[in-house]
Amino acid sequence: QPQHFKLHGQLCWLSRHCSCVLLQPNVYPGNCWAFKGHQGQVVIRLPARVYLTAITVQHISKEASPSGTINSAPKDIAVLGVDADREEETLLGMFSYNVERDPIQTFPLKNMLLPRAFSQVKLIVKSNWGNPWYTCIYRVKVHGKMETQ
Repeated sequence: QPQHFKLHGQLCWLSRHCSCVLLQPNVYPGNCWAFKGHQGQVVIRLPARVYLTAITVQHISKEASPSGTINSAPKDIAVLGVDADREEETLLGMFSYNVERDPIQTFPLKNMLLPRAFSQVKLIVKSNWGNPWYTCIYRVKVHGKMETQ
């Protein structure tokens, strides 16, 4: 069942985009991965084991938003490296996406002291910028160097 809500008196429908939309370059209003509430998580399987160095999160700008607000943007985010073989998770960083800054924000990860390659990345959204119904993420980029075999 599609979920809906009212925005400025108009009925709006939450799209059922697959979380794979996070990895696509098409960023326009509504083409996001939306989840109910202000907390959620997604695991991204990498094509190979990767030494992770940074993560980029993107939302639309206020100017691109039909409502003029972007309170559905993620705010507090944790990033974990996941070793699927050993079923281990390692916290690589916690950061805040700032809606007053550029819509594309890159955050360095703490994988330098004991560099380790991971097969997956888990992104945990702990809060958003005030939207009580849903949170949207438009794009995620994972940065790093592939492990050489």
